[in-house]
Amino acid sequence: MNSLETLNQTLFLWINAVDPQPWQLLLSRIAARDLIWLLPAGLGLGWLYGGQRTRLALLGAALAAGLGLGLNQVIALFWYHPRPFEIPLGQTLLPHAIESSFPSDHFTLFMAIACSLMLSPQLRAWGLWLLLPASLVAWARVYLGVHFPLDMLGALLMGAFSAAVMHAWPQPLEQHLLLPLQRVYRLLAAPLIRRGWVLA
Repeated sequence: MNSLETLNQTLFLWINAVDPQPWQLLLSRIAARDLIWLLPAGLGLGWLYGGQRTRLALLGAALAAGLGLGLNQVIALFWYHPRPFEIPLGQTLLPHAIESSFPSDHFTLFMAIACSLMLSPQLRAWGLWLLLPASLVAWARVYLGVHFPLDMLGALLMGAFSAAVMHAWPQPLEQHLLLPLQRVYRLLAAPLIRRGWVLA
C-alpha cells in the first residue's frame, strides 16, 4: 500500500463513526443524503427572483455541476477506487451501491456550484455560505463510511475546475443558452409573471 493510500485510510478511521448516538446518526444521515436538495431549490428560486446577471451566474453554476459529474464518470471508467465497505474498512452506516468512490459526486456538485457563485461578484456571498452545508456533506459521507477523505479533496478540485471552465465562457452561455431559456421560461411562466409572483 502506498503512503498516500495509507494516509487516506488513516484519516478515514479518524473520522468514521464509532458507536454513534441515535441523534448523531440521524443528523449525519440528513447531512449526507438530504442537504443536496438545497442545490436545485436554491438554483430554482434564484432563477425565479433574480435578474439577468443572476440567471447567467446560476446557469453557469448548473452547467459546472453537470460538467463535474461528467468528469467524475470519466475518471471512474479509467480508475476504480473501492469504497471503504468494499475493502472492508471501518463502519458503514449508510446503504450505498458498489461503485467507484473517487471523487465524491455529492461534494463535486456542492463545490462546482459554490465555486461558480464565488466567481460571480453579485453572488459571492451565497457561494461562501454554501461552503457550510458542503462541509457538512463531506464530513457526513466519510463519517458514515461511504467515502474516503481524499474522495472529498478530489471533488473539491473537480468542482473548482468545472466552475473555472464555465466562468471562462460567459458570452456564449448568455447568447446560446440563457436567452433561449429565458424565452421559454417567460412563455411557460406568463400567468405567474403577470400576477407579479415571479420575475420576468
